[in-house]
This record gives sequence, C-alpha cells and structure tokens, in this order.
Amino acid sequence: MPVKKTFEKLLVLLFLVLIPASLIAQGTLADYQRVDNFRTTVQGLVYNSIDRANWIDNTGRFWYRKVIKDGKEFVLVDAERATKQPAFDHEKLSASLSKAANKQYSAKNLPFNTFTFINNQTSIRFEADSVQWICDLNTYLCTKGGPVAPSTIPQRGQPQRGQPQRGTPPTEQRSPDGKLNTYVKNFNLFIREADTNKEYQLSYDGSEGNYYSLSSVSWSPDSKKIAAYRTTPGYQRLVHYVESSPTDQLQPKHTTMVYAKPGDVLDFDVPVLFQMDTKKQITINNELFPNAYSNGRIQWWRDSRAFTFEYNQRGHQVYRIIEVDANTGTPRAIVNEECKTFFEYSGKRYRYDINDGREIIWMSERDGWNHLYLYDGLTGRVKNQITKGEWVVRGVDRVDVKNRQIYFRASGMYHGKDPYLINYYRINFDGTGLVAYTEGDGNHSISFSPDSAYYVDTYSRVDMPPVWELRRSSDRKLVVELERTDIQDLLKIGWKMPEVFVSKGRDGVTDIWGIINRPMKLDETKKIPILENIYAGPQSSFVPKTFSTNNGMQALCELGFIIVQIDGMGTANRSKAFHDVCWKNLGDAGFPDRILWMKSAAERYPYIDITRVGVYGTSAGGQNAAGAVLFHPEFYKVAVASCGCHDNRMDKIWWNELWMGWPIGPEYAASSNVDNAYRLQGKLFLIVGEMDSNVDPSSTMQVVNALIKANKDFDLLVVPGMNHSNGGTFGERKRRDFFVKNLLDVKPPDWNSIIK
Repeated sequence: MPVKKTFEKLLVLLFLVLIPASLIAQGTLADYQRVDNFRTTVQGLVYNSIDRANWIDNTGRFWYRKVIKDGKEFVLVDAERATKQPAFDHEKLSASLSKAANKQYSAKNLPFNTFTFINNQTSIRFEADSVQWICDLNTYLCTKGGPVAPSTIPQRGQPQRGQPQRGTPPTEQRSPDGKLNTYVKNFNLFIREADTNKEYQLSYDGSEGNYYSLSSVSWSPDSKKIAAYRTTPGYQRLVHYVESSPTDQLQPKHTTMVYAKPGDVLDFDVPVLFQMDTKKQITINNELFPNAYSNGRIQWWRDSRAFTFEYNQRGHQVYRIIEVDANTGTPRAIVNEECKTFFEYSGKRYRYDINDGREIIWMSERDGWNHLYLYDGLTGRVKNQITKGEWVVRGVDRVDVKNRQIYFRASGMYHGKDPYLINYYRINFDGTGLVAYTEGDGNHSISFSPDSAYYVDTYSRVDMPPVWELRRSSDRKLVVELERTDIQDLLKIGWKMPEVFVSKGRDGVTDIWGIINRPMKLDETKKIPILENIYAGPQSSFVPKTFSTNNGMQALCELGFIIVQIDGMGTANRSKAFHDVCWKNLGDAGFPDRILWMKSAAERYPYIDITRVGVYGTSAGGQNAAGAVLFHPEFYKVAVASCGCHDNRMDKIWWNELWMGWPIGPEYAASSNVDNAYRLQGKLFLIVGEMDSNVDPSSTMQVVNALIKANKDFDLLVVPGMNHSNGGTFGERKRRDFFVKNLLDVKPPDWNSIIK
C-alpha cells in the first residue's frame, strides 16, 4: 500500500478516535424522525389502564373502561359483593349492534367509550356514529333511539342558561321579597316599588369618577338593606397589537386590550350600606381596608345581621375577612392575615362558613406550613388549629358539617418520601381523629361512591405504573384490586421510566426533588449533554408526579440529551420558608438549588456532561431560561426562552405584585432580563408570538433591544399570529436545531432540501 494512502487512513482513524463519543449518531435526521414519531411509537403499549370509575345511581356498583391489547373492555364492579366482571357480553353486543347498524364492529373496539345503565340496569344507552342506541342486556337486541341531540354545553363565549346575553346586562335587581327593584341612573343607586313604580334615590355621591354599578349591588335576605360598592376608576392601561398576517384580509390589523401592570393605579371600591325603611346611606369606616388590591364579593349572612367581603391589601401582605354590621355599618375583621412576605391568595386561600358564619374554616400558612384553622365567627378568635405538622394541606374536598369532619388532600406527611405526593385524609373539626384513606409511595386520586361507603383509589408515580384499588371507607381495607397497569411491551422497545432524583439544596439540609429523563438508546460510555426543562413560577410546583408514557421531555431525549425537571426553592407546596425564597426575588428562580442538583446527578452518573448544559422554558419558564444564561453563565451555556415575562414590570399585575411586592422597588430591576441583558455570555434563542395576550410581547422585544445595545449575539423568532406558546410546530423544530447545533456541535438537517 502506498505510504501516502496509509498516512491518509491513519489520519482518518485518528480523527474518528478524537471525535467526542457523544457526537456520533446524534442530531441526525433519523433522530429527528424518532422524536417526531415518539408518541405513536409508545402509543398502544400500555394495558389494563382505567379512565375513571362511573358510579351507578346511588348504588355501590360502578363500571369502568380499561385498555386491553388491541382494544378496550368495559368492566362492572359490585363493591358490596367484592366482584368484578365484564359489564356485558362484548361479543354478543358487537354482533347485535353490527347487524342493527349494518356496519361491522369488533368486540374489542366497540364504537363508544361511555354508556348509561337504564331500565333498572337491564339495558344500556350509548351513542355511536351520531345515533343513540339502546341495547337490552337480556336479549342483546339493539335498537335505535334517535339522532344524537345537539350539545347543550355552551360554546366558549356563549352565556349559560339563566345568564343575560352578552351586551344586554340586567337593568334592575329585584329584592328577595319581590317588592323593590334597584337600578343605576346617573351613576347613582335608585329603588322602585314594584307595585306602584314609585321611585326613590338612594345615593347622591355618584359621578363618572365615583360611580355605583348594579353588578356590585347585594340585597340583604330580609330585603331591608342593600350593600354595594362605589368605585373610583383607576388607570386603564392598554396593550397594543399589530397582527401582521390576518387570515381574512391582506392588510395588518391593530387591536388593543386592557391589561393592568405592576404599579398601575387600580379601581378603588368602597362598600356602602343603605337602609330601605329610612332610605339612609351609612358610611363605613375604611380603617380596616384602606388600600385594596381588591375587595371581594359582598356576601350577606342568611339572618341579615351583617355582610362580609374579603379585603386583599395592595402588596398582598394583608388579607382580611371583613364583617359589616347591618344596623350600624361598623366593620370588624373576622379573619386577619398579616404576612412579612405574601399571603398566597391565588392558590392557598380557602374559606368555608358553618352555621351562617358562627364558625369558619380557614386556610393559612401562619405556622410555617399550609394548614386549616377553625374560627369562631362571632368573636373572630381561632378556636383551634385543625391540621398541624411539617406537611402541607393541598386542598379541601368536602366538609361534613353534620359529623364535623373535613375530607382533604395533603402532601409531605411521610418523611423520607417524595413530599409532593398527594394522599387523602379525614379529620375532625377539633383536630382529632386523623384518618388516612390512602397509603403507599404514590401520587393518589380517589373517587367516593355516592353514599361514601366505598372509594376507588388510583395511584402511581413517574417511575411506577398506575394501580387501581377498591376500598371500604369504614376501615380503608382493600376490597378488590381493580387493575394494575401492564407496561411490559413498552419496556421491550427500550422505553425508560423517568428517574426520581433528590439532592440537597443550597442550605445543605433541604431536599430538592426532580426527575431525570433518558433516551431509549442510552450508551453510558458516552458523554451526554443535559437540558433542563424549567418553570420556576411560585404559584405551584411543576415536576410531574404521575405516570405518563410521554411527558414531553422523553421524546426530545431521543436527539441525544438527558433532560431533567426540578422544583427549586421559591416554588410552592413545601414549607412557607421554602416558598418565601421567591419574595421580591424572582430572578433567583431556585438556580442555586438546580445547579447543585444537576451536579449531584452528574456525580452519580458520569455520562452526564455537566460542561454542556442547556435550558428551555415558556412564559415564566421563558423568563427563567433567559435568566439562566444571564445570571449563571458559568453553568448554563445554551437557552431557549419562549414568550417570557422577562421584566416583571411588563407582565400582568396580580402575578408579579404578589411575588415581587408593591410598590415597585429596585428588586424588579434586579430580576429583569432586560436590565441584565448585558450579562449574556452563552447562546440565547428568544421566541415570541406577536399576538401573545398572556404576556405583553414587548417584554421579549425589550430584551432584544437591550441585547442589541449591548452588542450581543442571539437568535430571535417572532411567530405571526401566535398567542402565548412555546413556538408551535415550527418553534419546536427551531428549538431542537438550536440545541443540536450548540450542545451536540452537529449541523441540523437541511430542512429546505427535505420534501415532505
């Protein structure tokens, strides 16, 4: 062999040896196709899964539909007899229906997903091919029941029954006894006697800038008094849109929408009391509600002794239930929440009035954890704390006033287990008798029978397929295991369950929880870059907790990435201290915890390349993704930020003032991606829809402007006509290309040369 050719072959061999292993067979067209086909690849490979339990009337019987190989099956369960069996003979029903409809149906694929038992459960009624059918389960004779009636569910934007048509609001509001009508004229309140039409003016202080509206009027149940709000209007901020490519015309369209932003002057509502017998207007002292972000709906007690409204103070650090005496107009605070940081009214507020307000169940984080309290509504004092401990009440499902018990959901009660997993409980009003309806290391959901004698418990984790159990309420004992999901065929094709991973946060003590997603073909001898799917919004926690065959991240893994999702400090559903990290500090986004978490994962799994880290997110996640490469460029190298609320002064008022505080302070600028755009060191790709009605699109464009002024390189995609989104199909493809190019160092396919 000539020396020259031998030398050339050696060079090629040396080049191949020096190529990082992670760059081979990644980011190819075949990988893209595998990502696109991921959903269909895994579809239909999970068996024995149930949609829901359908309880039959007031009985202890229910049916469910389960997925079987190549089809579905309907199962009937009798809780009292602890039996389950086919809901009907599928073969006989398919044969009879095929004959009656003159169309072939399979027993495993009957043309309906739901049905109703009728005629004392001897027949079923269902819809198939736009026709109602009734099948007798004794004879299996199927007969047509007529065409399917048009849907009675109102379409979006249509009023429901009993509601006024849009554009035609009611002009009067009648008193409960029917004798008086109230209405607004010249911005003031008037009443008219129903039998004589005699008119009286109630208020005289209304004007264009200080008006009464009929929508706020609330009659006392005894028809002797009226409470209403007098409103001083605030600033009506408009956000402007230019739709560049409307579908119905050639020329662009300009539209506007009212959109309040942090710091804006808001409507100021003042409650006013009127007495019908004297026509007297009573001024209510506003010392307890001087600066409202909002005053809630006026609500009278049934005995008409007083009315209440909920006062949310600007800045969201004071929240009160205010009661106003109907005779004197004297206000008092029944419940008073005063917080050093924020009262999380948007997701953790709960109130339940008992015995016409003599007692109130109230939710609060005052002891550092989200719990329930029982108030004496007459004195405004806490009678007792109902739930207590280093765990979190996640919601109340039912209050049984007769037995003085509360049915609720909670997480974090099992130490050492994932503190976000939800379990179901019951407790007495006085805090005794805590009963756990669910157990086991899973995320639960339950469905009680109509008489609450039984319940179906469904539980799973991201790394554990769902299990369905029927249990007895009296002792929580297992009656029968309904189904256990079979994923063997899914595992055979190489599908991998996400891994639940936990490491310590910035304080070295607090557990930070997340998941790791891996590609189906994982070569642990190669170094693989890592992507974080980020959303650090403080309104909740976001790492998936239930089983899914496609959580959106697993498909993207197929391009050659490890993808993780983490709940860092500042997100919800842990302690108040954990949550408070976000206070006036949304730029933090839990990054110190996230970075430590990923480094810990890389220590355990050496194939994770911690030197090549990407991040992506939408909305608040878009803000976080861009913030990652601005505030932590030493760790995050590549970011894709979609429709981000990049500056909290530009975004919706409630969300941002709740977490960033009021009035606007220097913290807003400190967390702003606009003000900190000059810090960019890595690769940043911004995506925005020109018609985003959730986040003002200018928020993204102001980042663009700041980057240009700082002479920074970046990528930008503005999608015509798109609302709040991650970029749609095209944006998703561009996001993949960006990561493939900048983390895999592979040139994406030439899409212009590919003809579909």
